[in-house]
Amino acid sequence: MRQIKKGSEMLTLPSILQIATSREDLHAFRITAEVSREDMTAMAEYMNTVFDRPGKVDMLMIFDRYEGAETGASLSWEALKSRFKSISNVNRYVVVGAPQRAQNLIEVMDNLLPVKAETFDEELAAWRSLNAEATGA
Repeated sequence: MRQIKKGSEMLTLPSILQIATSREDLHAFRITAEVSREDMTAMAEYMNTVFDRPGKVDMLMIFDRYEGAETGASLSWEALKSRFKSISNVNRYVVVGAPQRAQNLIEVMDNLLPVKAETFDEELAAWRSLNAEATGA
């Protein structure tokens, strides 16, 4: 069930919920279940639209009750385009509660790509690092 709230353009999917933030250039998401191919594609479509706008953004991914991803979920055309576009459109990629194998990959990518990638164990520390907070709107 894909839903984009009108006006605020908030992405609400079965496994991915966008979080309103105090910064216009920060896109935050909470991962709450196994990520399906459909959810991954919808999020990628959303971010590709963001990446097509001028300027760079920061991203915050919070893994909360994360149950992995369906096999092949990240192999849709939209997901692959999003990954390539993120290299030149994301300043900081901040992750909270990532599984260990993902955390290791993020740390390696921080050294290889021009995107500042960081991992945190606690959500509050990530928000502080980004000088932002979740908002109700």
